[in-house]
Amino acid sequence: MDSTKIKPAGAHAELPVGKLRWRCELSRIPFETTAQAEPREGFIGQERALRALKMGVGLAAPGYNVFVCGLAGTSRGGTIARMIEELHPQTKPSLDRCYVNSFKLPDRPRLLTLPRGQANPFKKDMTAGVDFLRRRIPQVFEGEPFQRQKGRIVERFTVREKELMDDFTRRIAREQFALGHMQVGAVALPEIFPVLEGQMVPIEDVSKMVHEGKLEGPVAEEIERKYEQFRQEFTVVYRKTLTLSRELASELSYLEQEAASVLVDGVIEELKEKYAGTSVSEYLEEVRHHVLDNLDPFKEREGEGEENGEPPGDSGGGGGGPKPSGGPERDPFRVYGVNVILAHNDEDASPVIFETTPTYANLFGTIQRAYDQRGGWSSDFMDLRGGSLLRADGGFLIMYSMEALSESGVWRALKRTLNHNRLEIQPLEMFYPFGGSALKPEAIAINVKVLLIGDRELYEMLYHYEEDFRKIFKVRVEFDEEMAMSDGVIAEYAGRLRALSEKENLFPFDRGAFAAMLEYGVRQAGRRNKVTARFTDIADLAREAHYEAAAAGETVVRAAHVRGALASKMERHNLIETRIREMIEEGTLLVDVADKKVVGQVNGLSVLEIGGYSFGKPVRITATAALGKAGLINIEREANLSGRFHDKGVHIIAGYLRSCFAQNKPLSLAASICFEQSYSGVDGDSASSTEVYALVSALSGLPLRQDIAVTGSMNQQGDIQAIGGVNEKIEGFFDVCRIKGLTGTQGVLMPESNVEDLMLREDILEAVASGKFHIWPVMNIEQGIEILTGTAAGRKNGDGTFEKDTVFAMIDDRLSEMAKMMKEFE
Repeated sequence: MDSTKIKPAGAHAELPVGKLRWRCELSRIPFETTAQAEPREGFIGQERALRALKMGVGLAAPGYNVFVCGLAGTSRGGTIARMIEELHPQTKPSLDRCYVNSFKLPDRPRLLTLPRGQANPFKKDMTAGVDFLRRRIPQVFEGEPFQRQKGRIVERFTVREKELMDDFTRRIAREQFALGHMQVGAVALPEIFPVLEGQMVPIEDVSKMVHEGKLEGPVAEEIERKYEQFRQEFTVVYRKTLTLSRELASELSYLEQEAASVLVDGVIEELKEKYAGTSVSEYLEEVRHHVLDNLDPFKEREGEGEENGEPPGDSGGGGGGPKPSGGPERDPFRVYGVNVILAHNDEDASPVIFETTPTYANLFGTIQRAYDQRGGWSSDFMDLRGGSLLRADGGFLIMYSMEALSESGVWRALKRTLNHNRLEIQPLEMFYPFGGSALKPEAIAINVKVLLIGDRELYEMLYHYEEDFRKIFKVRVEFDEEMAMSDGVIAEYAGRLRALSEKENLFPFDRGAFAAMLEYGVRQAGRRNKVTARFTDIADLAREAHYEAAAAGETVVRAAHVRGALASKMERHNLIETRIREMIEEGTLLVDVADKKVVGQVNGLSVLEIGGYSFGKPVRITATAALGKAGLINIEREANLSGRFHDKGVHIIAGYLRSCFAQNKPLSLAASICFEQSYSGVDGDSASSTEVYALVSALSGLPLRQDIAVTGSMNQQGDIQAIGGVNEKIEGFFDVCRIKGLTGTQGVLMPESNVEDLMLREDILEAVASGKFHIWPVMNIEQGIEILTGTAAGRKNGDGTFEKDTVFAMIDDRLSEMAKMMKEFE
C-alpha cells in the first residue's frame, strides 16, 4: 500500500518554549539580596504536620507517643526539639528522685520522691548529718559523764562476777583444789587443778603419780571424782559469768544509745521537719534505728582507722549479708548515702531530650559494678545510674527509630516501659554474662512522651507486624516533601537561606541566584505548582553556590554561580552517564536518531539512578509479529529481566489489542517485544505506549520515525498516562541527539499530563526556540501513531470496521488475514 497517500487527521501542535520550564519572575522577589530577608527557622509549609505534632505533644492520654516520618535532613532531632520548645506544651512537672538504702531489704534499694529542687539539698543535709554524728558521738563517749556512768556499770558487773568466782574458789579450796589458767596456744583458758603437797598439779599428772608410786590409787580416784564434780559446777558458774557479760554489753549498748540518741534524734528530727513527706519520714526513722543499733563505726574519730592501717569495716547492717569473695571494702557510712538520679531546678521547663546514642544503658540507666584489684565486684544502691528516659520525665524524649531498633534490648524494654509507665533500672543481661546484679531497685513511675523519627516504610512495617507499636505510638506526624508554591513560601525560602547564610557565613544571594534556587526546588518537587520541602537539598546547593562565588572572587552569589554549582554537582556524579553517551556515539549501544523510518522499531526512554543521581537513557525497542497462538511475548519476562510493573504494562497492551481488534475474530498472533541491549532488568510501565507503537508498526508494516523518542504509559482504552522522570528522559535523548548531530526534526513524544512537570535545561529551551528540537504532548495512542507514522490512526465506523487507508484499518486487515490463514492451516 502506498502510505504516502495516507495523511493524519490533523496536525499535532508541539510545546512552545514557555511551556517547557517554570520561571520565577524576579518581580515576585521583594529584596535585592537574601541579606534583606527576615531570617526564619523551622519547617516550610508543613501545617498538616505541625497540627499533628501539636496534638501529639499536647495530648496526655496513654499511648499518644509520636512517630515522625517523611522528615529529611541530618539535624532532624534537633529541629523537632526546637519545634516542641516553640509549642510550649503544658506538662506535669517532674519530681526529684533518689535511691537510698533499704535497711530491711538491702537488695531492694528504696526510691524517694521529693519536690522539685530538694533532692540535692537532701543529699547534702544527709551527708552533713552523718558527718556531724561522726564528730560528736566520739566526743560524747569520751566525755566524763558518759565514762562515769560506764564505769559504774562495769564496776557493778565486775563485783558480781568476782563474787561468783570467789565463792567457787573458796568451795574448791576446802577440798584441796584451786582455780588457775592453762595456756592453749595463744589463749589462756580457766582450769581446775588439784593441790598436792602445796603444788597445783594438772589432772593428767594424777594417774602418772600413781604409776610412779607417789600417790595411792584410792586417793587418786577420789581426786578425779571431785575434779569431775567441780568441773561441772564450774561450767554452771562460767555460764553465769557469760550471762553477766552479755548483760553488761546490753547495758553498755543501751547507755551508748541513750547517750547518742540526743544527737541522732536532733539530726533526724531536723531533717524530718525540713523534708516533710511520708516516704522520707519512714526512711529517716529507719536511719535513726540503724545508727543507734550500729554505733561501733561512730566510736572512732574520723581517719583513725586509716591512720592505723586498718580499712574501714562494714557497719553490720547495710551490707545485706556477706560480700563476694575478694570484694572491695565499703565505707561503713555508705549505707546512709543518698544517690540522686534525677534533680531539677525550680525554674526548669519541661525537658526536651534528644538522645543521639540510644543504647540500652543510655536510655534506661544501669547498675554499675565496683571492682577491686583481685577482680571481686559488688553493687549497691549507690551504683544505680539513670538514663535519658528518666531525665525526660515530665517532658519529651526524641530519638531515631532505626538506631533504637538496632540496639540490643532497647525496643523490648521501651515497649515495656511505655506500656506500664514504669521504669526499672537494670543492666542489660548481655553486659553481665557471669551473673546479673542481685539488686532489684524500686520501679520509678514516669511520664514521658517519646518521639521516634523514621521513614514511612519502617512505620508501615511496625504498624502491621508489631501489635504493641499501634498501642503506644498512636500519633503519626508526616512531613510532606513538597508544598504549594506561593509568595509566602518564597518568603519562607528566603528567610531560611538568610538564616543559613548567617549560621555558616555564606554570601547573600541576589535576585537571580534566589530565583535559580527556587527553580531548582520546583524541579526537585516534580511539579510546577509545587516546590520541595526538603530544604537540606536547597542548603547543599546554597553551600556549593557560595563556593563557586568565592572561587570567582565575588561577595554575592549570582545565578551563574548557582548554575555552575549544579553543573559541578552533575559532573561529580555523571561518570556512568558519560560512558553510556560515549558508547552510543561509538555505536556500541544502538540508538538511531537520524531522519529515517524503520518498521517495528522505536526509541524508548528509561531513567537510571546511581547514587542519588538520575539521568535519562534512550533504548531501542523492537517488535515482531507472526502467525500463531502464543499471543504477546514479553522477551524481558522470558529472560527473567522484567519487573512486576513492566509485566503489568505488557498485559495492558494485550488488553488494548483485544479491545480494538478482537471483537469479531480471534487474535491468531505470536508477537514479541524486546528492549534491545538491556541486560540489567526492566521495570515500570512508562514504556507501554512505546511498545504499542513498535507493535503497531510491525502489524501494519508502516515504518516509524527514528528521530523521535517516546515515553508514556497507557491504559486498556489507549489513553496516555503520566510517568516519572520526564525531565531526565527528555534531556537524555536531547544529549544523544546533540552528540550525533541535531537535524532539526528530532524530538520527544510525552504524555500531555506531564506538561506541568517540565523543568528542562536552558540548552534544550534554546534548541526548541531555534527549531532544532521538538516536544509533542499526546493524550492517546492515536495521536502518537499519527506523529510517528505520518498516517491517520483511524476511527471505527458504525459496522465495527475502521476508516480505509488508516493505520488501524491496515492492522485489522492483517489480523483478519492471519486469523483466516490460521483457520485454514489448522
